[in-house]
Amino acid sequence: SVLDESISWNDSKLQPTIQRLMKGYNRYLRPNFNQGPVEIGMSLDIASIDAISEINMVLFKSTIFLRQRWRDSRLVFPGNESLSLDGRLVSLLWIPDTFIPDSKHSFLHDVTVENRLIRIFSNGTVLYALRITATVACNMDLTKYPMDRQDCTLQLESWGYNLQDVVFYWTRGNDSVKGLDTLRLAQYSVESYYTTVSEAVYETGFYPKLVLHFSLRRNVLFFILETYVPSTLLVVLSWVSFWISQSSVPARTCIENICYKTFLAIDVYLGICFTFIFGALLEYACAHFCTMQHQTIVDVQRVRNQFEESNGTTHLANSMSPKMMQTEESTQQETPEQSVTCEGNEATDKKKEKGCGLSSVKQMSRRAASMMSVENPNNIDRNARVFFPMVFLLVNIFYWLYYLLF
Repeated sequence: SVLDESISWNDSKLQPTIQRLMKGYNRYLRPNFNQGPVEIGMSLDIASIDAISEINMVLFKSTIFLRQRWRDSRLVFPGNESLSLDGRLVSLLWIPDTFIPDSKHSFLHDVTVENRLIRIFSNGTVLYALRITATVACNMDLTKYPMDRQDCTLQLESWGYNLQDVVFYWTRGNDSVKGLDTLRLAQYSVESYYTTVSEAVYETGFYPKLVLHFSLRRNVLFFILETYVPSTLLVVLSWVSFWISQSSVPARTCIENICYKTFLAIDVYLGICFTFIFGALLEYACAHFCTMQHQTIVDVQRVRNQFEESNGTTHLANSMSPKMMQTEESTQQETPEQSVTCEGNEATDKKKEKGCGLSSVKQMSRRAASMMSVENPNNIDRNARVFFPMVFLLVNIFYWLYYLLF
């Protein structure tokens, strides 16, 4: 073992002070053994936070410098100097068993050697620093993505020593954490952070715990340029069909198909855009149907006029008085079943009741058709040119107010 190798070293390989300190030192026993817990102060330097994964919704990767301080009375030596030891000598000393409970994968940097620092002060204080990279879990709430705000934590706990053996504390409170103020992230910015001291409760006892809380707010400008602007332009492109003639079916449907095929999948806003694009398709279907219906009525009227002119009925109709024309038209329109009145006693013939029922059904169908018919189908497109942009603007106002303010 390293301890056995250190004992067998020649005196020339160790300074006299280190040699005296290591004499009789037992690294398996914590400081203040049977005399109370060891107080360990900690501080962090956050070098980077990257590789935030929305796919897993739980992970972020961070490189930190972790510094731990404690006092070991067995390492007191005279003078005011401090001793900086090689990082490989850390195995000769007792060190805390600090770990990150939410870490999924962590490693200690070892280029060119293990990035560890050991410094011993004359009063027995030990400074132990190391550089590690940890992939830490963070429960992310993406309901407001990409205008979301994520609250994450970085926790430090003792693995085997409970509160009766070890006590953790931040050396300078919130100032114990450095680097977050100047940290630059690709999609996020650090909004705030603070530190707390807590304890972890397990079946084996109560253990010390330090927590760094920090809030990340996503930079929405990137998503505005990449997603919101293209989606809005696609919706506006679908409105171009309102200015295209209703008889140009390929031109209007081609624009709608382009909008649909390039549609992206992103939460509520893209759903709104899809709704308006689909609404433009429905608007064209309605306008085209009304146009065809109107054209059919015009064609039927034209054929009827031509037929009446060919049989000389026009001159006869002009010579009749208005009352006679009205009587004639009502006589031609009524069928034998329609002329049957619905009034009478309960013993009225079944045929008359059937005729009365058919008459009312036909009258209702005529009224419904007259209500659904549009005198000028071109008005549908004219109204859509104003209605769709106004509604889309109102929906955008409510959307941005809700997700930015709440």
